[in-house]
Amino acid sequence: MDVVLLLKSLIMGVVEGVTEFLPISSTGHLILAGDLINFWPDQKEKRDVYEIFIQLGAILAVVWEYRAKLAQTFAGATRPGRDRNLLLAVIVAFIPAAILGKLLSETIKAHLFKPVPVALAFIIGGLLILWAEKRQHRVRIQDVDNITWKDGLKVGFAQCLALIPGTSRSGATIIGGLFLGLSRKAATEFSFFLGIPTLTAASVYSMWKLRHVLDMADFGVFAVGFVAAAISAFIAVRALLRFIATHTFIAFAWYRIAFGIIVLLTAYTGVVHWAE
Repeated sequence: MDVVLLLKSLIMGVVEGVTEFLPISSTGHLILAGDLINFWPDQKEKRDVYEIFIQLGAILAVVWEYRAKLAQTFAGATRPGRDRNLLLAVIVAFIPAAILGKLLSETIKAHLFKPVPVALAFIIGGLLILWAEKRQHRVRIQDVDNITWKDGLKVGFAQCLALIPGTSRSGATIIGGLFLGLSRKAATEFSFFLGIPTLTAASVYSMWKLRHVLDMADFGVFAVGFVAAAISAFIAVRALLRFIATHTFIAFAWYRIAFGIIVLLTAYTGVVHWAE
């Protein structure tokens, strides 16, 4: 087995796990990391399905972290109350991006997955975070259990912005939640919960479409990336919750703006082939 390839898979898994639930775009970071370490450069489809597969590892981390809450929500959904409302909010929030993603994914990949649109999405997203944090934040919903299906639908429409490469699904849902009056903790946790059906459905659908490139010979590479993504995502989720307890998202805003500039510079200099 190629030890160097396994090491590269470990790096990619850590990048995915650390960035998936932060408002900084995991896709952009995976592209940059993959190109910098020369990860499967001549096997684009295999690299695509690998990046999709290791998302499931990141999702597993959230499921494990919130296993008690998820069990309580599903058990309580059989009767009227907060648990049913939260589950309904997640289901309703999932629908807009699922529909638009099915309709527009190929068009978006063909026209927007290029250096300038990606860089602009990073930078504009950063500016929106700055706006969301600098404005007077009137908290209407303090706890995730108080989210209604109407709130979920609004966050679901915000999630649709993540179809634009470089936007970040977590960024769109968390910052959308802040604009809608959710507390930082409520917006972040709802983003975590919404990520479970959204990323699972997107991963399974995409893997099914690309199943022809799957090969048992690559099992070790996929397994290492999956485990690395799960462990690093678990650490990142806990770290993010501790961070937002005493900090704003402003640091992520400046990071996004800086990363957007990096996208432009690496594309201009040819260090990263973003257009591919």
